Amino acid sequence: MSGAAIMTTGFGDRAVEAAQQRGPLCAGIDPHAQLLRDWGLPDTVEGLRTFALSAAEALAPVAAAVKPQSAFFERFGSAGVRVLEETITLCRDAGALVILDIKRGDIGSTAQAYADAYLRPTSPLFSDAVTVSPYLGFGSVRPFIDNALAAGSGVFVLARTSNPEGAAIQQALVDSERSVAQSIIDEAAVCNTAEIATGARLGSVGVVVGATVDRGAVQLSGLAGAVLAPGLGAQGASASDLREALSGAPLVFGSTSRDVLRAGPNPADLRRRARDVADELRAR
Repeated sequence: MSGAAIMTTGFGDRAVEAAQQRGPLCAGIDPHAQLLRDWGLPDTVEGLRTFALSAAEALAPVAAAVKPQSAFFERFGSAGVRVLEETITLCRDAGALVILDIKRGDIGSTAQAYADAYLRPTSPLFSDAVTVSPYLGFGSVRPFIDNALAAGSGVFVLARTSNPEGAAIQQALVDSERSVAQSIIDEAAVCNTAEIATGARLGSVGVVVGATVDRGAVQLSGLAGAVLAPGLGAQGASASDLREALSGAPLVFGSTSRDVLRAGPNPADLRRRARDVADELRAR
């Protein structure tokens, strides 16, 4: 998407519109080796390209958001990254928000370089939003936030993730009342304050909270941003679980990859499955 235009509407408001129009589904594109085999494709860059572009062509016209997992493209080196660039362009051209799952986290000039790679409109990897890790301190993700706000993009900051081992850090207390995860959500809320003050419905700084977390594990009512909730389907969470765990969130994108991608490779089956999941999320 080299030379992409800066968005005149903030990511938060675009996320609201996308969810209202298509349902709050974020469909993952995770071309790992087993899924390639399940689709009858070789575990090569050619198989990767067929898988990723076929999934994008089927899902991007119907899903509110599409989330390519960068690692599964990067494992093929520069050729895989070129496929990722194609996938991003195809999805954005079809009207889906692209949330690029990179989970980057670094400091200073290195963080800025990552931010420029994914959140600068002149980059071929430019996306509507990215996932970032704040576990070098919330201030370390500031370059991503600054780039996102300048370009009309967004960020999703890892807060309370769906992997069980994350709890040891994320549920640790920073004071007598707040966990590390809650402190990250509160920092994100502060970042959204200025956008809300200008009339935006939601700010551009969201958080990642797994659909599998316990009810009440975090408080989301003050976030004023979107929540990206992985864990649907293969990880065991349902739309009902998501509603219970994330009550109070202003907008939740339920995220699943295998649960939708296993319906392929037939494009009609992929679209049907994506619509079914989106409808279920909308109903809940």
